[in-house]
Amino acid sequence: MPGPSILSKTQIRASALTIIDADGLAGFSMRKLAAALGVQAPSLYSHYRTKDELLQDVADDVMTAVDVSAFASGWREGVLTWARSYRRALAAHPNIIPVLAAGPARRATSLQRADAVHGGLVAAGWPPRYATMIGAATKYLVVGAATSSFSRGFDDDVQVYVDRYPHLDQAHRLREHADEIDHDSFELALTAFLHGLDAQYELVAKPAESTAYRG
Repeated sequence: MPGPSILSKTQIRASALTIIDADGLAGFSMRKLAAALGVQAPSLYSHYRTKDELLQDVADDVMTAVDVSAFASGWREGVLTWARSYRRALAAHPNIIPVLAAGPARRATSLQRADAVHGGLVAAGWPPRYATMIGAATKYLVVGAATSSFSRGFDDDVQVYVDRYPHLDQAHRLREHADEIDHDSFELALTAFLHGLDAQYELVAKPAESTAYRG
C-alpha cells in the first residue's frame, strides 16, 4: 500500500470515489479513506484541509466525463451531447450526485463546463436569460434521471397488482427491463424538451454570432 511520502491527491480522490460508490456519502469518512490507502488519517489533511474540500474535488473529477464540445456544431447538438454525457457521468457515480446537485461552487471543471454551455447557447443566438434557464432545465432533467430508476421502483411480484390495479397488470415486468425503459424514457424527455426549445428559439433567438462581412 502507498505510504505517506508517495501519497498523491489523485490517489486520494480515486480511493475516495471508490468508497463513495460502494458505501455512499453517509458511509464515507476520512478515517475509512486512510485505512483504504494504508495511512493514518492525519496524513490526508496535508493534502486536503477538510472532508468537504476533498468531496468537491472528487465531484469535479466526475465532471471531466461531461462533453460540451458539440456546441461548436450548433446549440441543439451541443445540448444533446452535453445532456447524454452528463447523465452517463452521474449514472456511473450516483452517490456523489448530492455534491454535484448543490451547484458548481468553485470547482474548476464544473465551472468550465457551465461556461462552455452558456457561451455556446448565447453564441447560437439564445438570449443570456434563456441560456441560463436552458442550463438549469437540462440539469433538472439529467439529475432527476440519474438519481433514481422509475422502473426499479415497482415490485416484481405480480400478486401486488392482480385484481387491485388493472392498469398496472404488467408493472411486475418493469424491473426486468429497467435499463432499457429508463434509457428510452430519458431520451423521450430530452427529445420533447428539445422540440419545445426549437419552437421557443424561433420566438426569442437573436442572430447567431458571426464574423462574416455584411455589406
